[in-house]
Amino acid sequence: MTSSSGLPAVWPATSTPRSRPVSTAPRHPGESTPVPPASEDPAARGRAARDAVPLSLHGDWTPSPRRRDLVAMLEEEAAPRIPELVPIRYTRMSGSLSAFYRGTPAVMAADLAAVPDTGLVAQLSGDAHLSNFGLFASPERRLVFDLDDFDETLPGPFEWDVKRLAASLVVAAYDNDTPQDTARDIAAEAARGYRVHLRELAEAGELDVWYEHIAADDLLQDIHNSLQRARLHRTLDRARQTDSSKAIAKLTEPGPDGTPRFVHDPPLIEPVDEPGRAVVEEVFADYRASLSPAQARLLDRYRIVDAALKVVGIGSVGTRCFVLLLQGRAVGELLLLQAKEAEPSVLAPHVNVPVAHEGQRVVEGQRLLQAFGDIFLGWSTGPTGRHFYWRQLLDMKGSATVQGMSAGLMHRYAGLCGRALARGHARSGDRVAVAAYLGDDPSFEEAVADFALAYARQTREDFTTFTEAIGDGRLPVAPS
Repeated sequence: MTSSSGLPAVWPATSTPRSRPVSTAPRHPGESTPVPPASEDPAARGRAARDAVPLSLHGDWTPSPRRRDLVAMLEEEAAPRIPELVPIRYTRMSGSLSAFYRGTPAVMAADLAAVPDTGLVAQLSGDAHLSNFGLFASPERRLVFDLDDFDETLPGPFEWDVKRLAASLVVAAYDNDTPQDTARDIAAEAARGYRVHLRELAEAGELDVWYEHIAADDLLQDIHNSLQRARLHRTLDRARQTDSSKAIAKLTEPGPDGTPRFVHDPPLIEPVDEPGRAVVEEVFADYRASLSPAQARLLDRYRIVDAALKVVGIGSVGTRCFVLLLQGRAVGELLLLQAKEAEPSVLAPHVNVPVAHEGQRVVEGQRLLQAFGDIFLGWSTGPTGRHFYWRQLLDMKGSATVQGMSAGLMHRYAGLCGRALARGHARSGDRVAVAAYLGDDPSFEEAVADFALAYARQTREDFTTFTEAIGDGRLPVAPS
């Protein structure tokens, strides 16, 4: 797929500005972010924030009268993306209520920004729904459980991530036909797991917080139900066996010289042509410069074999995402890297955080939030100014299968996600202030659970609007 200039169409001759839907409506009177009195005592600051924004306030959800039109927001979000891929995005979003929720973090970011917040800032995931947690390998080749998506990361009020997670659990529970009271309990467990672990970490030393992680094998010790243990065993085994070799087998076929080459399966995967290969080499060199000297030297032991444009995810469909196949120069083992376009975070219109490079933002946010990072994390700038971040495509990856998950297992999973989120926030924010704000009673989780139910109802209404827009042709769809 090439343009008239000879460059791949995904790298047009003129750069298209990257943009996100921006809420231009001011907050309501009284809804500005409270600023607690300055204090050298973080616990006092947390208690002051609690006075300004009581815990019960987190249970409220009423859409702002200035709330933007959903279809208009989706169309603005699609504007800088590859046009022919946008219909695939809408098709994937239409698959279920959960899929729609995953594809609309910008909508929820605008909604959260329109209500009072605590002013207690941490590095946020920005899109902490339950499917953005999972298993992956640490550099020591141990499986750990953690946050695993950072496209939207930016500093912001800690509760935005907690509410995004809690609402995603209610939405998923509804997809599984779980009763409302049970769905509410699941959301409350996520917030309780967050509160309890955050308070534990508030009393820990700085290095203890930094080294804190959730080892996958340790999860088995907490499960006594034999069926749940067996299911977790299978999940861990699959994760250990899921590496780049399986993706390579699926995405490639032998070339003329026997070396694997990416298959041609448009529009889902399209190998770059020769002019595009030259651009890939240029961007690859820029990526290498972002690595530490040790990682750069490791990368030099590989050579690029092939590159392709690949459609990924749900919300990310339409962004420019490349996969690169590399081969070791000494013994010929294969390495699969992904270069994914980094757009401005959905939080950017709502927080005052300057960003010089979107790819660097993603990488540095991941390093703050995640206990162990991919050794090949880096960033680069494309020839038209687009920003990318780089990582291994698969490295002992695993995730929970939420569809059909029992209520009991989802309850346990919710607490685990809350715990992982608390650990990430404790590394990056003022954990003592947040712990003092949360307190030692269940008020926070009860309020968040109420919010999650209310926002899940909002998501259902938005999903109806979305499907109607597909039905009347305002939002195009295509086979995925």
